[in-house]
Amino acid sequence: MQKGGKGGGKGNPKMPKIFGANLASHIMTAVLIFALIIVAYNFVASDTKEVKNVSISELAKDVMSGTVTKIEVSGQNLIATLKDGSQISSKKETESSLTDTFSKYGVTPAELSLADITVKNESGFWYVVLNLLPILIPILFIIFFFYFLTRQARGAGMQAFSFGQSKARITDPNDKNQKVTFKDVAGVKEAKQELMEIVDFLKNPKKFLDIGARIPKGVILTGAPGTGKTLLARAVAGEASVPFFHLSGSEFVEMFVGVGASRVRDLFKMAKAAAPAIVFIDEIDAVGRVRGTGVGGGNDEREQTLNQILVEMDGFEPNEKVIVMAATNRSDVLDPALMRPGRFDRRVVLDLPDRADREEILSLHSKKKPFAEDVNLKIIAERTPGFSGADLYSLMNEGAILAAREDRKKVAQFDLIRSIEKVMLGPERKSHLLTVEEKRIVAYHEAGHALVSSVLPDADPVHKISIISRGRAGGYTLMLPLEERKLESRQSFYDDLAGLFGGYTAEKLVMGDITTGPSNDLQVATNLARAMVTRWGMSDAIGPVALENDGGRLIGGGMPHEKSYSESMSSTIDSEVKRILEEARNRAHEVLARHRDALDAVANKLIEVETLEQADYEDIIKAHGIIPKKKVEVKK
Repeated sequence: MQKGGKGGGKGNPKMPKIFGANLASHIMTAVLIFALIIVAYNFVASDTKEVKNVSISELAKDVMSGTVTKIEVSGQNLIATLKDGSQISSKKETESSLTDTFSKYGVTPAELSLADITVKNESGFWYVVLNLLPILIPILFIIFFFYFLTRQARGAGMQAFSFGQSKARITDPNDKNQKVTFKDVAGVKEAKQELMEIVDFLKNPKKFLDIGARIPKGVILTGAPGTGKTLLARAVAGEASVPFFHLSGSEFVEMFVGVGASRVRDLFKMAKAAAPAIVFIDEIDAVGRVRGTGVGGGNDEREQTLNQILVEMDGFEPNEKVIVMAATNRSDVLDPALMRPGRFDRRVVLDLPDRADREEILSLHSKKKPFAEDVNLKIIAERTPGFSGADLYSLMNEGAILAAREDRKKVAQFDLIRSIEKVMLGPERKSHLLTVEEKRIVAYHEAGHALVSSVLPDADPVHKISIISRGRAGGYTLMLPLEERKLESRQSFYDDLAGLFGGYTAEKLVMGDITTGPSNDLQVATNLARAMVTRWGMSDAIGPVALENDGGRLIGGGMPHEKSYSESMSSTIDSEVKRILEEARNRAHEVLARHRDALDAVANKLIEVETLEQADYEDIIKAHGIIPKKKVEVKK
């Protein structure tokens, strides 16, 4: 989509072309309809018996001979029906009657009385209409056709005038079908507590105004995708019972210059008229990014829209009854002027749910699902670290779909366990058949991952190994932490890197060669090692220096391709990343060489059964002297 000055210059010339195309289609439709009307009229008009036209003297002779059975008089027109069923037509003088006309030709009243005479009344409204109909139909059709064209043109003009109006959807506070409250949002306790004050402001502003407190003008919700930002904003509006105006940040910006700013003005005008109200802008980073990056020039449409939002939120006309809520998962790229107090006074962070929150979310999504007796949501919550609220909803839905697919009336624990892997990796691809050699390579690859992670102390324990293809993965090893951590240590990263190299090293150790299988492992390991060096200060050679932000963006807000450090520093970073990866590979090789018997045992079992659960896997490694990791219960 073009923006700014370029978009405006290219936008207007397209409008006549679009309307011209519609006009041509309407003309063709009208011509076709008119042709069909003519054909139908001709068909109806021609659907009559052929009548022979004769002179009045010949008709008089037929009457005298007694061959005429019926005469129909319609003005000066005469239609006579003969004994053989045929019809003839003739004309008489308009001023004279039928008896006078025939008497002039020698027809006596007795001879005329032998025929049945019928006189049609040719006066009245319908007579006039029927005679004028062949003329009126084309005229009415032309009038309707031009009315239709002018209506289309007027609609296009009105659409152009309404182009700058806001496209916000409005949720009525009395609409019970769309009403959402805090009871419908599980977890995020701190966020709900923070937003409960906003509800109090909207319900009882006098309590705060009397003590000198001002209602916050804006609340921005930040967090990972799927953590419930939009749902929480709807819950605030539902709790406060106020109108809720919601739209996406991308709906402001169009190809014409000034449309975004115009829609912002119209949005706040509507909200002020309905105040107290909540305006919710989802994905505000679409228009709220840092200005002055040099992209789009001074008349960048996105920057004009952002400027108008800044003015409306804290301009010359302060408004105490409209609260602006916004959501984004990229708060680091927002303009500082948008984030300052006075505009967005509250910043509410929504983290990924912990184990207790996940169990609560699962319970919320399971209300209408019939469960079997073996379902334990606590176990499902323990197996889903890192899952967002949206992921958990998808998990429960997939579990119900799996049960319905197998014609069962209740959702079992096995369905939910399978759904975890389906959400994480995708569906099983059982039709993706491997050759005997490929199956052996995948088995040793996954066994290498599992064995290295089981031996190293700071790696996560293994919960499941499978060589059945899922999504884009040829096989997978599921490792889950013993307890959820907010902080990661350097040593745990070193062990994770060694675990990532377990598959690569196992292939090289056993097969004497490597395949394309470890490609994703190498990408993940390289990104992790680079983050340790450039973001977290975990390299002794570089020291405690942060050179990049999340996602590879540079410190200082520069473009991703820019460098804020020298070429020698770049060379040092590359050397450190390579050193860390080499150490991880060597550690993995050392573990697998030392426990080669256990590696062979796990791989051979995988080739036989294709999937190993945690208990079966731990039985194998315990038989070879490896002690599985267990969670230590802390007494309170």
